[in-house]
Amino acid sequence: MSRYPVPSVSPEAPHCAELVIRRSRFLAQCARTTGHEEARAFVERIRARHADATHNCWAYVAGAPGQTAAIGFSDDGEPHGTAGRPMLQVLLHCGVGELCVVVTRWFGGVKLGTGGLVRAYQDSVREVLAALPQEERVPRLTLDVRVDFAHLDRLHRLLPDFEARLSAEHYDTAAVLTISLPQSCEAAFQEALAGRTDGRATCTRRE
Repeated sequence: MSRYPVPSVSPEAPHCAELVIRRSRFLAQCARTTGHEEARAFVERIRARHADATHNCWAYVAGAPGQTAAIGFSDDGEPHGTAGRPMLQVLLHCGVGELCVVVTRWFGGVKLGTGGLVRAYQDSVREVLAALPQEERVPRLTLDVRVDFAHLDRLHRLLPDFEARLSAEHYDTAAVLTISLPQSCEAAFQEALAGRTDGRATCTRRE
């Protein structure tokens, strides 16, 4: 899966939601994290910010939605299996990738029981996901395209069809354009370009 929804919020400014359940306060914070290290760093940021809390439980899916190759979770002192794993199950089925959620709990004096804890942590995750700002993850590549001046206008008109963005343009004996476009569009773009330029355009992919 090369394109999928991801949070459009950074670890520095996470999206938040709060629930109060039988006097315990649950604060859920979510951000985009693209790997294990970034997710763990986000967890530590929240843990340091709320050092007075009773628990800082967390879960993350650092890859595509539903994929388990890069996941993690922690109960952070809550009874085993009542926080981190239930939170992870919600994340794995939410249809969003590259996200981490930390649920901070301040104990209110009333025990919730194991079933109550599972519901509280899952509901906290669902609440923070309900209005989570999202964007589409689109892996892109960069091409240097060389075309005759006679075909330059045809190339410009082709770019919107492939979500291509022009980042540089210069001229010598021909026009040379540097463009970025989704990886999934590369083959179709080159085929269309060849058709528009009688096969004279050349494309060089930057590594």
